[in-house]
Amino acid sequence: MRLLIVEDNVELSRLLASGLMAAGYESDIVNSVAEARDALRSVSYAAMILDLGLPDGDGLSVLSELRRKSDPLPVLVLTARNGLQDRVNGLRSGADDYLAKPFALEELVARLEAILRRPGQLLGSSLKLANLVYDTESKQVFVDGAPHVFSARETSVLEILLRRQGRVVPKKNVEDHIFGLSGEVASNAVEVYVSRLRKLLSEHNARVIIHTIRGVGYLMAEEK
Repeated sequence: MRLLIVEDNVELSRLLASGLMAAGYESDIVNSVAEARDALRSVSYAAMILDLGLPDGDGLSVLSELRRKSDPLPVLVLTARNGLQDRVNGLRSGADDYLAKPFALEELVARLEAILRRPGQLLGSSLKLANLVYDTESKQVFVDGAPHVFSARETSVLEILLRRQGRVVPKKNVEDHIFGLSGEVASNAVEVYVSRLRKLLSEHNARVIIHTIRGVGYLMAEEK
């Protein structure tokens, strides 16, 4: 799932992209209104994170253009403008949510997931592949409708692979998703949890397979 980050603060945009990658999202970064327009014409994004104070104009102009074209792209406005009228203007221009700086990355990810769960968007409360279902709210795993208990870290691996099913997830992304900033991680930790997850999925007859792409990462797909 690819996002567009429109932010002229280079350090902040990189931190955002890194944090979102750990949460299972890929991001493209642009720094201006013009670059945002070009990117939106070229790529179909799942959502956009939009700063308003850009060097060549107001980010609201990008948002207004989208809504005039009836483009339903989910947009999370992220800005230092925190006055009541600023928030009202942003929402009336078509923003799905409005988050003021400074902010916590955890809250941004939660708000992003909330707007992507809305009807017609790409991220439901459940992630599905073949006969496997993962409920993102209860953190419950189901196979053929029957619930099964996985550990927190096995569930974490499952979630990031399901969010990007059919695509390779780099090993470092899986590691960051599991461990975050918890400190030093054993070199084989990811392999251990992926192996445990494979075993559990097989035991419960889930019709999915986790491919190891040697030297790169992992890919989850339906078992043929």
